[in-house]
Amino acid sequence: MSKEVKNTVKEKIILGIDPGTTVMGYGLIKTQGKKYEIIQYGVIHLKKYESHELKLKKIFERITGIIEEFLPDSVALEAPFYGVNVQSMLKLGRAQGVAMAAALAREIPITEYSPKKVKQSVTGNGNASKEQVAAMLQTLFKLSELPKMLDATDALAVALCHHFHEGRLQTRGRNEGWKSFIEENPNRVKK
Repeated sequence: MSKEVKNTVKEKIILGIDPGTTVMGYGLIKTQGKKYEIIQYGVIHLKKYESHELKLKKIFERITGIIEEFLPDSVALEAPFYGVNVQSMLKLGRAQGVAMAAALAREIPITEYSPKKVKQSVTGNGNASKEQVAAMLQTLFKLSELPKMLDATDALAVALCHHFHEGRLQTRGRNEGWKSFIEENPNRVKK
């Protein structure tokens, strides 16, 4: 009977995105029940594009291409964190919005996670460094060497975080990422 149960668990593909305006990371994982494996991960280099508009266009095209190639069941994004530079925050939010629009155009569900939630889910420490996240992913995915592209490993971490929390988020709203960020970082929000 256990073989029958295993075969009824649907295989899913999750696209994780670590938004950026210079480098945007992406990671695709395939899950079935509690099992997970990497399909692909990488980065979209945007530094060579001079205008912000061209960067946004390239993000939309590349994310659309990844979606069309791998047909993910869901997209998970790391929510932008509040920073001192408002212009950088605005640009990062636009980049995230364009990636979201690519998924929404294909009617793929989107979930946001705060950076702290992603790190906590993967390493057990919400304040872990990018290097610690990459090292934990190496262990979890049984990779022979430590991945060098930290934006890509951050995106894999977002996808894995979504897998770990997927069942719990079915009834929550889309703004859960911001809500949890505000709850976890009350001192970073101006009232």
